[in-house]
Amino acid sequence: MICALSMGACSDEPEALTRATEPAAVVSTSLSVSTPEATPDLVADRPFDVVVPATYDGTTPMPLVVLLHGFGITGAMQDDFFHFRDLADGRGFLMVSPDGTRNADGLPFWNATDACCGFDAAVDDSSYLAAVIERVRADYVVDTQRVFLIGYSNGGFMSYRMACEHAEVIAAIVSISAATFLDPTRCAPAEPVSVVEIHGTEDETIAYGGGRFEGVAHPSAQQTVAQWASHNECNDPPTVTETVLDLNRTLAGKETSVLRYDACAPGGAVELWTVVGGEHVTKLSSSFSDEVIDFLLAHPKPLD
Repeated sequence: MICALSMGACSDEPEALTRATEPAAVVSTSLSVSTPEATPDLVADRPFDVVVPATYDGTTPMPLVVLLHGFGITGAMQDDFFHFRDLADGRGFLMVSPDGTRNADGLPFWNATDACCGFDAAVDDSSYLAAVIERVRADYVVDTQRVFLIGYSNGGFMSYRMACEHAEVIAAIVSISAATFLDPTRCAPAEPVSVVEIHGTEDETIAYGGGRFEGVAHPSAQQTVAQWASHNECNDPPTVTETVLDLNRTLAGKETSVLRYDACAPGGAVELWTVVGGEHVTKLSSSFSDEVIDFLLAHPKPLD
């Protein structure tokens, strides 16, 4: 059984256990570079690695993908599950998967929204992650129109906080099995950020229809994207395309519907990918990670 990957919910899937406990495989065509000397006041004690694709030449700007782990695991463990590192060469992006701090029980977490999961913690993860992005931009040639976040569970909550507080930096986020702020007034993005929420209807930890985690309420998946449709000034009601994606390998055929808001402000696409029958720990299809990267790369910040 594995519990940490799902913020308390357990999976008996052997592959999930293997991915979450083995060290990240070294991709022969990528270089992992340690950066312990980053911004002294925010990053010095929390080093991170940069995955640099073989196609990086130091002159052509590349997108940056920041992967935010779930509660109780590390960034490396999270990427062992999603394998975004494996796509960096072929799709041409830099990637970092930093770690949150550890709580009193020694479990890594992000101090994200009013719903999850720092609770009484005082750590400023929003400023820390902004400093991580700034350091990568200082050390590498980053396409500033294409800085993206992918967050799972607690990391998904954190991706929403980053979009709220650093909208001028973040082009788009993909949140998996999470939600935005419960109190909409706590999110005031300075400009539009494209958003996808991927959520299973049978999520037993962060309920698709809204609920409570550790006694703290969180909004539903539909409320989450509706809030972002408001932030991004989407004028038309959403449209739904049924069973258009195959994201879960244990469910037959294409099980995922896409709710999409139209007529949004430039750079402010909003979508909800509903995995019908999906749980908190997604049994990833072979196309899952590519679909996520496809969305991100297709949604840069608009040119001024």
